[in-house]
Amino acid sequence: MRVELFIAKRIFKGDKKNEKNVSSPAVRIAIAGIALGLAVMIVSVCVIVGFKKEIRDKIVGFGSHIQITSSYSQTATYENLPISYSDTLVNLIMSNPQIKSIQPFITKPAIIKTDEDFQGVVLKGVDKDFDWEFFQKNMVAGKVLQPNDTTDGNQAIISKYIADKLHLKLGDRFTTYFIQEPVRARRFTITGIYETNFEQYDKMYAITDINILAKLNNWDADMVSGVELMVNDFDKLDQTTQELFFALSDYKDRLDNSLYPLSIKNINPIIFNWLDLLDVNVWVIIILMIIVSGFTMISGLLIIILERTNMIGILKAVGARNFSIRKVFLYLSAFLIGKGMIWGNIIGLSICFIQDKFQILKLDPITYYLSAVPIEMNFLHLILLNIGTLIVTLIMMIGPSYLVSKITPVKSIKFE
Repeated sequence: MRVELFIAKRIFKGDKKNEKNVSSPAVRIAIAGIALGLAVMIVSVCVIVGFKKEIRDKIVGFGSHIQITSSYSQTATYENLPISYSDTLVNLIMSNPQIKSIQPFITKPAIIKTDEDFQGVVLKGVDKDFDWEFFQKNMVAGKVLQPNDTTDGNQAIISKYIADKLHLKLGDRFTTYFIQEPVRARRFTITGIYETNFEQYDKMYAITDINILAKLNNWDADMVSGVELMVNDFDKLDQTTQELFFALSDYKDRLDNSLYPLSIKNINPIIFNWLDLLDVNVWVIIILMIIVSGFTMISGLLIIILERTNMIGILKAVGARNFSIRKVFLYLSAFLIGKGMIWGNIIGLSICFIQDKFQILKLDPITYYLSAVPIEMNFLHLILLNIGTLIVTLIMMIGPSYLVSKITPVKSIKFE
């Protein structure tokens, strides 16, 4: 074992008989500063990552990762020109290895009318290939649709927002009017009620069978508003969208439509720009906490050096170089920082675990789109956070360690 490391360990552990271990109030405060700073950083990262994931999942749940529609129908009417959904198109899209699934859809604006009130909605028609995972997770009553099941007539699932506003409940029937020429009406049975707390979408979407909307539009069996795609890696979404754009650039369906892929980021740019800005908040918190933790450790190290002035003088008297003595205190700093980081991880991860399991801290869904503070523990982020904290704080210790070179053996040996 190196002499510097041996001395640092003895100082850190202390001599049980003759001397106390490193436990002065200033050093304890330094360790507490590291622990508190790291705990705050861990909680901040887990909350921000969790918040971004929850919001992103809600948006993707309603609109998928990529939508492909007619290039002439990218408007906010929710009633796109039809495209032909064929095996050729499916094979062309699925040839991209990043595409996980594909599902056709039809959207159609409508008005739900009851005896007391009415509500404008967008009916979204889906088929048997639709991925129900998102809606199953957010169902508060009933069950998801079984497309092509006619036992209960025209089925639909609506949001709790719409159900509460129109005083509807599970199993009720409601009339929906479609503004077209001529105006048409359809009766639907509520087989499920969902709640995502994302009011922008909850008050808009009702989900039904794609065949119902196709018949209302007098469309052929292969005609749909568009197709939704899910990708394997969200981080490669922009790249995948671009690859699809070039793959479809020469494609024409049987209706002579050009097809245009649009990512969920392009469909909802304001929301995703807002989510990207949250990363700035995380970096500000991390930088501030590392600076605070570093300065508390600097003060602690300076006090330790002053407390060990006599020892430093003796080491210099027996021939130890300044660099060697500085290494003793840098090793000691690493031990103290490590102790603080262990407590910081225990505190931070405990808070995250409790919040994730019991959701003690609540949020206003109207403001934050979530009912509780979300937590997402990404172990890669946590490992990088710990490594970064250790490296930065140790680098900050290099400057104070130069105080050792200012101590002379003659005066320091007599120092009390």
